Amino acid sequence: MIPFSRRDDNMFDLFDNFEKNFFGSSNSSMPAFRTDIRDLGDKFLMEAELPGFDKEDIQLDLKDGFLTIKAQHKEDQDEKDAQGSYIRRERRLGTFARAFDISGIDEAGITASYTNGILSLTLPKQAPVVPAARQIAIH
Repeated sequence: MIPFSRRDDNMFDLFDNFEKNFFGSSNSSMPAFRTDIRDLGDKFLMEAELPGFDKEDIQLDLKDGFLTIKAQHKEDQDEKDAQGSYIRRERRLGTFARAFDISGIDEAGITASYTNGILSLTLPKQAPVVPAARQIAIH
């Protein structure tokens, strides 16, 4: 079997397809930031690439066993002439967010730093729970 796409030849699809081909699909989301996670034995080291963001633009949240990294960047540029009329006015907004399952991580020991566009998180592993040995009395 060969996959195919259904084609409806009507005027609205023609304009819609032209717009998608020329401007790109509006349904596509911005690419998520890249992360590398290394196992260092007693901890994990996560490095997330967030170039162009300030430390204040990044938010880390822990909830229900998930770590969410959110970075939001807002930029306004205004250029006015002597009368205060706009010559150019641009606004940009970019938001990236990813969630990670951190089961097996000691949440209280997580530390983070941000240097040169790289967010580094140290995620210490929880100590393995060893069941306590005990004797059961016979009655």
